[in-house]
Amino acid sequence: MSTNTAHPANIPPWILKFMDAIDTLSFDEGFAPLTDDTEMYFGTTHLHGVEAIKAFFVKIDEPLHITHEVLEFWTAPNGVRLLRGEATMSKKSEPGRVVHAPFTHIFYLADENPPRIRELRITAGPLETHAVM
Repeated sequence: MSTNTAHPANIPPWILKFMDAIDTLSFDEGFAPLTDDTEMYFGTTHLHGVEAIKAFFVKIDEPLHITHEVLEFWTAPNGVRLLRGEATMSKKSEPGRVVHAPFTHIFYLADENPPRIRELRITAGPLETHAVM
């Protein structure tokens, strides 16, 4: 009997490359799983396509020193991948004022090999927004 339960798994290299791309804003290899059809939801923001997603991350992360650490990675049936992590960030103008924010990403994969992301949902926070915005 099969279940629809998520299971902990090793963090795949493509996830680490994706997080590094967000941190460095160097999107080439890290954003390879995104396509022109990928949809991303970040809180209440809805974006469509890899170029719009890149522009969004440049807008929110360029003013920051930021690193994302993946703490847990889970796989579920039908191409669903879950991760939990923590972002450490500071404004470039105030590097001594560091804040930490938990985040969760839910990936819905269209294909697994190579991975292609059909949809991505991101929840971040709670965050001391006044410290980084």
